[in-house]
Order: sequence, then structure tokens, then C-alpha cells
Amino acid sequence: MPHAKSTDGVRLYYEEVGAGIPLLFIHEFAADYMSWEPQMRYFARRYRCISYSARGYTPSDIPTGADAYGYERFRDDAIAVLDHLRIAKAHIVGLSMGGYSTLHIGMRHPSRALSLTLAGTGSGSDRAAADDFRTSCNATAALFDSGGSGEVAKHYGMGPTRIPFEVKDPRGFKEFFDALSRHNAKGSAHTLRGFQAGRPSIYDFEDDIRRIALPTLIIVGDEDEPCVQPSLFLKNTIATSGLAMFPKSGHTVNLEEPALFNQTLDAFLALVDAGRWNARDPRSVRTAR
Repeated sequence: MPHAKSTDGVRLYYEEVGAGIPLLFIHEFAADYMSWEPQMRYFARRYRCISYSARGYTPSDIPTGADAYGYERFRDDAIAVLDHLRIAKAHIVGLSMGGYSTLHIGMRHPSRALSLTLAGTGSGSDRAAADDFRTSCNATAALFDSGGSGEVAKHYGMGPTRIPFEVKDPRGFKEFFDALSRHNAKGSAHTLRGFQAGRPSIYDFEDDIRRIALPTLIIVGDEDEPCVQPSLFLKNTIATSGLAMFPKSGHTVNLEEPALFNQTLDAFLALVDAGRWNARDPRSVRTAR
């Protein structure tokens, strides 16, 4: 099985398919490398596509120490995958937790990215609800410890932002639900405590985010309420960004609306590859009156 090795020795399982410009996918908390299958199949026609399981997600290693799951580790793991594959630059696409890592790559390692796609990014960033978010993460981690992944799926997997997926595509949702039920409980609990509950709000990085000059696509479902305002913030802060809001859609946008997601991402990548995705023209910015 192919594995890349992180800077702290964690083995990261990856799969790749296709040839051409590299395209790296980074998954969300409730998923793993397999969740990008609709994108791997579609974009492999023209791109070299790579998907990997984060630390704590099989077939990658499950570090035993909770201190191995900080958000910086996840960011640097993506770079480690690129290094292992000898890829200097790639289009980087992340969903939720993966979107947070993608954003931090744009801030800390911009030379490694051709573009950034931030899908469903920013949950838990609302400062007024930060304590509630951390409490929820720690409670879910405790449920992983006591009841296992199957029990967590019945609760976390049925959260409000997942319901639109179940409503429109019960069969696809069941695949997602069953996959979540098979997660490594220890790895998921550590990820919740270390990454999810420990990460700062994206609003804390406003100055760094404002300096991002990479072509950036922001995607959010209009019923993914924790991510709507953060997505608007990202749009208003990154001069080179565009925002796509999917109607009647929740958090798992790449699986919930795979055709629309692929179409939107495809159009973005084509413009970037052609050198036609630029910063917003200042004349289009409305000034206060």
C-alpha cells in the first residue's frame, strides 16, 4: 500500500490516478480518502489526482498521543504528501477540516499551491459560539471513546448540516453514514480534541488571509449555516477569491452535489490554468456612501 511519511514519522496512505497538472484533495472530519471518489474519477481525465487519509484515519497511521493531532500537523501532512510524490505545486482542494488545512497552506506555504479551493470551511469560527463548539467536539470525542464510531454516526452523522444530503440522496447518504461508522474511534477522538476543538477561528488570521494572492474558490451550501458567514468573510478578505453557494445544500457538498461540485471546480481550474483568474477589479468594489 502506498504511504507518504510526515515530518514526525506518521505514515499517510494515498491514492493517485491520472496524469497532468497535480490536483490534491484533503478530506473533512467525517470522511477519508474515499470520499473524493466522484472527483477522482472525473478529474483524472485531465489531472494527476491525489487523495489521502489524514493521520488518525485508516489506512494511515493512528498516532497514540493527542499532541500529534494539532492543526499544524494536518497542514504539514499535505505538504509531506506533495514532497513524497515530488510535486512542487498543485491545485489544492479541501472540504471543512480539509478546507481549514488548505487555507493554512495558502497562508504558510503559498509557493506549493497553484490554487486553493475552500469548501464548507470555517465551522466553529463564530467567536460567540466558540465555547459551545469546543464543548460539542469534546463531547463527541467522549462518545467515540465510550460508544465507538457506530454510535457517533447516529448523532454527529445526523447533524443538521447533513440532513440535506439524506433528503436528496438517501443512497449516497447511507454510503457516507456507513463509512463514518467504520472510522477508527481513537483516531477520530484525538482529531476532535486536537484539531477540531484546538484550532483557532479563521477570523484570528484575518491579516494573513488578506495577504493570500493565490486563485481561490470558496464553495458553501446555503443550508450549511455554520459555514455561510465564514465563507462570506473569506470572499471579502481574499482579493483573488470567488464564491459559489449551492442551493438547498448542506455541508458535504462534494458528495451531496457531485455533478455541480465538479462543474464548478472544473470551470475554476480551467480559468486558473489559462491564467484568467485574477484579483477583483477595484472598480467593482462598492464604496460606502
